[in-house]
Amino acid sequence: MGLFEDVVINAKNAATAVGEKANQIMDISKLRINAADLNNEISKRFEALGRVAYDSKKTGASSDELIGECVAAIDELYEQLDAVNEQLAAKRSRIPCKKCGQENPVGAAYCSKCGQKLQPDAAEDSAEETTAAEPEKPTENSEEPKE
Repeated sequence: MGLFEDVVINAKNAATAVGEKANQIMDISKLRINAADLNNEISKRFEALGRVAYDSKKTGASSDELIGECVAAIDELYEQLDAVNEQLAAKRSRIPCKKCGQENPVGAAYCSKCGQKLQPDAAEDSAEETTAAEPEKPTENSEEPKE
């Protein structure tokens, strides 16, 4: 009976692995559909923004408030799209480059497209932040003595 039990256990493990993979694929598909829907909505909002700008120019009426609302709605949709893309990358075990957006494997140190460092060291981050926050100041001894 040992061989039969091993076969049953292996079959259950295989079925579980297949089920998990199917769920992962389904989740990725749902996220892709969500991203496509957001892209379509962004396109519609841009079209509406163009109509508002056209009508405003044609009639000579100011529609700054309506244009501001359209821009705010588009920005919100872009934020939602970014969140969906991050979830999608996480599901596929990928990390996006902060510089160019290229998706790279989780363990990668540098972006495969632009070469940007993906996981900077904590010491380098704090040094870069300090340098960026404090502009270099000339020291008193940096000037050459006048003759």
